[in-house]
Amino acid sequence: MIVGVLVEITSKSVDKIFDYLVPKELERKVEVGKRVEVPFGNRTLVGFILEIKKDSDVSTLKEITKVLDEEVILTKELLELGKYLKKTTLASLISCYQVMFPKGYKASIKNKVNKKYRKVYYLNDYNKKLTSKQQEVVDLFKDKEKLTKDELTNVSTSILNTLVKNNILRQSEEEVYRLDYEKNERKIRKLTPLQENAVNNILTTDNTVSLLYGVTGSGKTEVYMELIDKYLKKGLKSIVLVPEISLTPQLIKRFEERFEGNIALLHSALSDGEKYDEYRRIVKDEVDIVIGARSAVFAPLNNLGLIIIDECHSDSYKQDNNPRYNAKDVAIKRAKELGAKVVLGSATPMLEEYARGLKNVFNLVTLDKRVNGKELPKVELIDMNKEIAKSKGHFSLPLIDKIKETIERGEQVILLLNRRGYSSFVTCSNCGESVKCPNCDITLTYHKSSNILRCHYCGYATKYEITCPKCHEKSLKDLGVGTEKIEEELKEILPNVKVLRMDVDTTSKKGAHKKIVDTFARGDADILLGTQMVAKGLDFSNVTLVGVINADTSLMLPDFRSSEKTFDLLNQVAGRAGRGEKAGLVVFQTFNPDNYAINYAKDNDYESFYKEEMKTRKLMKYPPYYYLVSLNISSKDSKLALVEAKKCEKLCLKYLDKTVILGPSPASIFKKQNIYYYQLILKYQYQDNIYEVLEKLVEYYATINKVNLDVDFNPIHL
Repeated sequence: MIVGVLVEITSKSVDKIFDYLVPKELERKVEVGKRVEVPFGNRTLVGFILEIKKDSDVSTLKEITKVLDEEVILTKELLELGKYLKKTTLASLISCYQVMFPKGYKASIKNKVNKKYRKVYYLNDYNKKLTSKQQEVVDLFKDKEKLTKDELTNVSTSILNTLVKNNILRQSEEEVYRLDYEKNERKIRKLTPLQENAVNNILTTDNTVSLLYGVTGSGKTEVYMELIDKYLKKGLKSIVLVPEISLTPQLIKRFEERFEGNIALLHSALSDGEKYDEYRRIVKDEVDIVIGARSAVFAPLNNLGLIIIDECHSDSYKQDNNPRYNAKDVAIKRAKELGAKVVLGSATPMLEEYARGLKNVFNLVTLDKRVNGKELPKVELIDMNKEIAKSKGHFSLPLIDKIKETIERGEQVILLLNRRGYSSFVTCSNCGESVKCPNCDITLTYHKSSNILRCHYCGYATKYEITCPKCHEKSLKDLGVGTEKIEEELKEILPNVKVLRMDVDTTSKKGAHKKIVDTFARGDADILLGTQMVAKGLDFSNVTLVGVINADTSLMLPDFRSSEKTFDLLNQVAGRAGRGEKAGLVVFQTFNPDNYAINYAKDNDYESFYKEEMKTRKLMKYPPYYYLVSLNISSKDSKLALVEAKKCEKLCLKYLDKTVILGPSPASIFKKQNIYYYQLILKYQYQDNIYEVLEKLVEYYATINKVNLDVDFNPIHL
């Protein structure tokens, strides 16, 4: 027997199947989709079996040394899905398969994750005389088949060992899962007529994809859970995708309350062992629902009937390294192949998705009212051009007054500033030099609590000194603002107010995010301050005021989606106010009070924003009117990168006759980790040969050592 194995090397130059002999003793274990250990050159590697055959074109073959899996992990469906990913992202086939699995399941000689076991004791039949202490232990087994070591913590090890030695107890080990699910009382909320209509509409449509466009607080999560319930009754399983920052303990608890132990979780806050266990529960067919971030879209559920993608406008569904897939595309591909359905849910869908909804490519379903019948919160704009002179730090006086009034009423406040750290850059007042990362073309962010300047791209960190590294004068000053500085200002303005800060720095430790959310939910803090983490997935009934410190932050990004991102973020965070019985108020502080994205967000007018933004997109030839491809050419040698970028431009001009080609130009961040980046942007409506031409380019650069080419179809950011 011969098997074709795809080994764990991700280089495009080794992107092929290698033949191996199967020793007689391993033949019965071999199946397509299992992992095997193989000799490769002078190394031992792991790979996936993709073929089983009788003969090979290669005369001398090595033997596989081990079959690693009991069950097939790369199912027939996932095998085909990997080929689809390779074709649509131009990544190597092995990287397309590797992205589907958590660490313990990847084809990797290094990524071994062990199962967790615990000691278990069983009572045997016996006729021996026992001591009083031994009898006490035996009595614990009354009406119980077994007891774990944890349940026998008060029993000395010596007594247990004696009982085992005398064959009164039998000791064994059983596998346990690392993740503990809290026991919750089962809750099913009654749907509103609007929600019931949405559920029926989605169940009866002929479209594969439904776009659930619902205002914040309209009860989209309840619609999701009702749909899952309906599919469960048909014997069909579901995947729920949520952006990483929206995977809050609150959301998970709601699903646990409805579906009890029938859920597996897959997200980055879990340890490698927890992810491994959760994935094994899915493989062993022990759960019907998977909830997770982007890569959970690959969960190998049998009888998959429904894939829900919440906050579908989020850019976290697009992977920013190879393979550069979009989870929404993968979900739709899986659904079409399996005859399943996809539900995209958002209060602010991407323009491309809403356009498809209007054209009935997607089934458009609308929830235009909040569940509790309350009006959406009132939004006020504060023009900081007029307020800046009399403001306290970054707080206008009107916002300070509203915070005080809210807290005096015993209500809570959420404040958003979408920038972490203390200040966004440090500059010299003498020579004007900004302190940049030595590895990246970006200024360092100052973190005051640790007195560190840090690069948020490569992780470089250095101690903050007041002396300028260029002119050596003691004249460095921190400028710009981050959440850390806002927290400091709040404590100066309102010294008796309890503030919680939620950003990457305060939630990096395991369980920290849940601790902050639980503390705020109990009412043990007055203000929750944070980055975009506070804008999504949170539901606090006592929050009646939301303040945005700088509504212009994402407006200034050099990106064609900057207005859309601004509208999304403001609309989402505004939706955190007034979710309970009390009315909500939202305050946007801005230096651009006339900007249409900010004004339409103020009025919660998505349709008008959509129409306005679509005019710009059409004029500038951007999605949804044109497709985009970004080519990133990089090298440690900036001159060489430019030379190769110009070569790419020449080839594109020659073979892509219906495509607009922009560049090459330095990428928005020209240098990252001492590598220089140039970019070409391709815009096209119809270009039949684009995958073929770009595949040839990728294959060529796979053989060039000093230059790298990355191709990104439909990029989220440019």
